[in-house]
Amino acid sequence: MTDKYTQFVSGGFGRDLARKLGLPQPVALRRYTPGDPLLEGPVVVLGPGSGAESIAAQLLGWGLDVRRNIGGSEKIAALVLALDELADPSALSAPVQAAGQLLRQLKASGRVVVVSRDPATANDPATAAARQAVDGFTRSLAKELRAGATANGVILREGVDAGASSAMGALRFFLSARSAFVDGQFLRVDDAQAVPDGGVRPLDGKVAVVTGAARGIGASIAATLSRDGAKLILVDVPAAGEQLAATANRVGGVALQVDITAEDAADRILELAGTRFGKLDIVVHNAGITRDKLLANMDPARWDSVIAVNVSSQLRMNEVFLASPLFAEGARIVSLASTSGIAGNRGQTNYGASKAAVIGMVRATAPRLAERGGAINAVAPGFIETEMTARIPFATREVARRLNSLQQGGKPQDVAEAIAFLVSESAGGVNGEVLRVCGQNLVGA
Repeated sequence: MTDKYTQFVSGGFGRDLARKLGLPQPVALRRYTPGDPLLEGPVVVLGPGSGAESIAAQLLGWGLDVRRNIGGSEKIAALVLALDELADPSALSAPVQAAGQLLRQLKASGRVVVVSRDPATANDPATAAARQAVDGFTRSLAKELRAGATANGVILREGVDAGASSAMGALRFFLSARSAFVDGQFLRVDDAQAVPDGGVRPLDGKVAVVTGAARGIGASIAATLSRDGAKLILVDVPAAGEQLAATANRVGGVALQVDITAEDAADRILELAGTRFGKLDIVVHNAGITRDKLLANMDPARWDSVIAVNVSSQLRMNEVFLASPLFAEGARIVSLASTSGIAGNRGQTNYGASKAAVIGMVRATAPRLAERGGAINAVAPGFIETEMTARIPFATREVARRLNSLQQGGKPQDVAEAIAFLVSESAGGVNGEVLRVCGQNLVGA
């Protein structure tokens, strides 16, 4: 779906008019294309202590133009702020002031990434306060940036060094164009092995199943995982069979027509995976439905069908997958949640409940995946330009597009890129997390 307003204000008369009237001025975001450089321009690493030195050394190893300071008005592609040794809120002033002096030099679609530690594991109130302050600082900074620039954070769990492979994998994602519509968000990382640079085909040799793959976000996920090297089993209901076959043909995948609420859905997926590939490495629970009504008008059929498709089917399938020898060691699961399951949405009590339930399921299942060297995470999209959002009334749609820090709707590709990262070895150490792909809502987180 074309965002004609963004096209109008991208140059000439439209840009001048928007500037004069104080209207939103969204810009075309830098999105990932295989072979593109990670960053185009210098990356400045700031922060006291050994963490900044360790991060700078790792970035130099990637062949980036790394600076510890920069003078004049030279434009920079990214700013990494290492606050992993912060122990008192008063110590935040100097590094953030130094960062603030560089913000005007940040290029369009530039990146700010803050590396800090988990306040939940702090041993004293001052340290906990300082670490939690980083959260409020980073989310607020994200709302100040313009021209498609974003600010996100990597939170180191106990015992994780700033230069650990798991930290660098998350840092690379936030620096890259894969995170175009991720803004004001954090990823916590454990001390696990990761491959920060997985190359242009990081999923080579992996077998993935994507549910709800016939169209929209599901089809984009399939295309992105295929691009990254995965072999695909694509699942959707029989009614979508023609579109499912077309998607499978485009990406070289295998189509499976099955209703995921069926008791034998997981068994059928595993049977196909075993027959064709001998294993299953990746599960993407994308299938979902909406049946919107105000609660006062909600009937049991609307409520029950949304719960059945959006969460109960995932719970049942996960149990079958985890019990199967075909589900490989190191397997990864990603479930589609929604910002409606985090902040709620009028007329979507059933949908919001189902997506919040997905988040609860992911967090509780994470230890079971960790035991086998794998992980489960959730991606929570915000306003994404799809056939479904195209049916929203014009005025409502325009407001929804602009009410985030990037002042535009995301694309299915943005959700797919986040999922492709989370199922890759670059996301080693990321487990039980919820990554919002929403451009950062203007009110709240």
